[in-house]
Amino acid sequence: MKNIAVIGCGYWGKNLVRNFYNLGTLHTICDSDRGKEIEIRKGYEGVGYTTDYKYIMRTGAIKAVVIASPAETHFRLVREALLNDKDVFVEKPLALKMGEAKELVGLVEHKKRILMVDHILHYHPAIIKLKELIREDILGGLQYVYSNRLNIGKFRKEENILWSFAPHDISVILALIGRMPVGVKAFGEAYLQKDIYDTTLTTLTFNDRLKAHIFVSWLHPFKEQKLVVIGSRNMAVFDDQAAEKLTLYPHKVEWVSGMPIASKAPHKTVPIASVEPLTEACRHFISCVEKRTEPLTNGEEALRVLEILSDAQVSLERNSYEEKKGQR
Repeated sequence: MKNIAVIGCGYWGKNLVRNFYNLGTLHTICDSDRGKEIEIRKGYEGVGYTTDYKYIMRTGAIKAVVIASPAETHFRLVREALLNDKDVFVEKPLALKMGEAKELVGLVEHKKRILMVDHILHYHPAIIKLKELIREDILGGLQYVYSNRLNIGKFRKEENILWSFAPHDISVILALIGRMPVGVKAFGEAYLQKDIYDTTLTTLTFNDRLKAHIFVSWLHPFKEQKLVVIGSRNMAVFDDQAAEKLTLYPHKVEWVSGMPIASKAPHKTVPIASVEPLTEACRHFISCVEKRTEPLTNGEEALRVLEILSDAQVSLERNSYEEKKGQR
């Protein structure tokens, strides 16, 4: 059924528009820029266009809303959609304040609606396969995980790099490890804009000495999206910029005369399906709406991510204050 509307047709919204249109469910596109209408109508025949998001909320022809507007508008738009009995697919983060996110999750339960947050890596075939390898104990006991999400730009004024880039990595790391951390620390710096951090390093500490590190930055000479998982038997690397998305390194550490010696082995490419993760995420949302089932990345999952983001933000500001105090 063509009963889904997309609010926001910018940098990422246009990809959502393309996918929901190709999946045969796009009813209307909403964007505040009237100048986009001609271009949109050419590319998406039979799809409505409006600059008035209130129309999306009011009309009974639209059953689900996809929100790809700036992060500071997410709480208001998601709340209004839920109050108007719409199912919602929203870009990350769900909200910029923990209290607002909790209100939305409570509203979802009260209104019996579907809420899905676009933590897109959960729908990436390489991450799905990586979860499977961990579940089957191919990697052995997990020892540490780290991720790099780096690029030059796109700079924002509304949220810092932690809230813009790190939700994806936090979400996946929690899924791989299967539990919440017992400690969160973050360090960073605002080089370009006052109080808007453009580089941060976050450490998550779990039980059993397991740690995870998340490095995100807008100030990097090239794009890098890499996740490394170190296990006691195998090491796995997910590199979204490489042709070989998922590889295994069966390196061993042998003890010789009381000293650890690295015994390197050739890496092995792990075959994965050739699908677009965003398409799979959109398909999953449509299925959840039709079958009334909980999305994999639902409101509760988003709350766990936001809890860590909030703790990291507090740590970031505390450490920044301590550094400045020490320089006086």
